[in-house]
Amino acid sequence: MTDSPDENPDDVDSAAAPTLNPRKKAKHAPPIDPGETLLYESGGSWWVVSIGPIMILAILILEILGKGRIHWGVLLIFGSILVGFTVLQVFAARQHVSMCLTETTLRQGQETIEIADIVKIFPENTGAEPADWESAPALGELHAVPRRRKGVGVRLANGRLAQAWARDVGRLRTELTEAHLAVTMGLPPKGKK
Repeated sequence: MTDSPDENPDDVDSAAAPTLNPRKKAKHAPPIDPGETLLYESGGSWWVVSIGPIMILAILILEILGKGRIHWGVLLIFGSILVGFTVLQVFAARQHVSMCLTETTLRQGQETIEIADIVKIFPENTGAEPADWESAPALGELHAVPRRRKGVGVRLANGRLAQAWARDVGRLRTELTEAHLAVTMGLPPKGKK
């Protein structure tokens, strides 16, 4: 039996999140344990979907109390449009504007990096002049830091300057710095011996 390229244990798993570290995961290697979740932001809340039906219900009550007829077709069409559009927006926000910091990884939208790939975390800029990292692109597939979020400057192992982002940027900076220090010191995730 000959080895096909898919069976070679030295091949890098293309489905795994890419890492900048020289230690590449092989297909037979178990997934890296991300450890405990330190900070999670969903990016969007499902309660927003209820706004459309509440508005349609209010209009329906007004039509029932009024002297005219009830426009069921129009209410159903507009209700479907409102709910559909809102579901689409919330789903997209939860995919592209969510973030999750664990003890060994940082996920920003669809991009996941290992904490070990971060070379430097820049301090908060308290001066009047903007720092270089403040104009860097955001991590994830977005070009800039999403609305209502603030960035934390990071330099990655490949030299890329970027911004990690969160709504609670103070907590992100603290948790990211502590996780980075633990990874740098070689400490395993909590609960691991």
